[in-house]
Amino acid sequence: MNNKAIGVFDSGLGGLTAVKELLKVLPHENIVYFGDTGRVPYGDKSQKTILKYALQDIEFLKSLDVKMILAACGTVSSTLDESAVKIDVPFTGVVKPTATAAANVTRNNRIGIIGTTATIKSGAYRRELLKINPHFQIFEQDCPLFVPLVENGFIESDNQATLIIAEKYLAGLRNHKIDTLIFGCTHYPIISEIISRVIGPEVRLVDSGREAAVFAANILRFSENLAERKTSGSCTFYVSDTVSSFSKNAELFLQQNVTSKVKMVDIEKYSPASFNEKFT
Repeated sequence: MNNKAIGVFDSGLGGLTAVKELLKVLPHENIVYFGDTGRVPYGDKSQKTILKYALQDIEFLKSLDVKMILAACGTVSSTLDESAVKIDVPFTGVVKPTATAAANVTRNNRIGIIGTTATIKSGAYRRELLKINPHFQIFEQDCPLFVPLVENGFIESDNQATLIIAEKYLAGLRNHKIDTLIFGCTHYPIISEIISRVIGPEVRLVDSGREAAVFAANILRFSENLAERKTSGSCTFYVSDTVSSFSKNAELFLQQNVTSKVKMVDIEKYSPASFNEKFT
């Protein structure tokens, strides 16, 4: 048994989709979440900047003595080469578990992927899917406005601004007759009702936050690092910008008051030497 916390990070609110699922599958675990709200979004940044931010986020969570880190960020997961950096604790991103889930549910082998511009350019999901089945037909679309829309609260199922933008992004994928759509960014499940309305109810939506949470739970279970069942898990949240806007949106999404649990941190203090050694 291991009662240390699970560390989760994302560029902003999106990683809360993974936290929400972790609370379902591992209700006894303590969770520490970092949302880099001061630098969101990551998806339009250079590879070097994304790597710098990711390593700072990881270094911060390590400073809290977490037992595992989940990068609940499609951009980081598709950019960071885990073999190139020293993380020192069990680590997972969202790409592999999400691609595996999509491969298991598709019926016609026509899979769509939506994500940030950086995620789509990386080709990470495409490569992972083709490892599983080289006969998959894969169609990709970057959706750069989805993250700022979510971060600014444009998330109601009938929000006209988000519906118009979703229609613009998703029309091409709909025409390709996909039957499965990967959410390559953990922000996207927050507007899943809008996406489903536009892409069509027959298309199966694969939630990267949920799949990564289940994958992380299995890692802890198989390594016998789950928390004691007699304990009740808790969540603590850290952000790199003002607490108030994050607290308001997080409360809407998690259906609990998190104001007293949110703290602000100066993320620029966390700069691992491995970044300078490997990426400059």
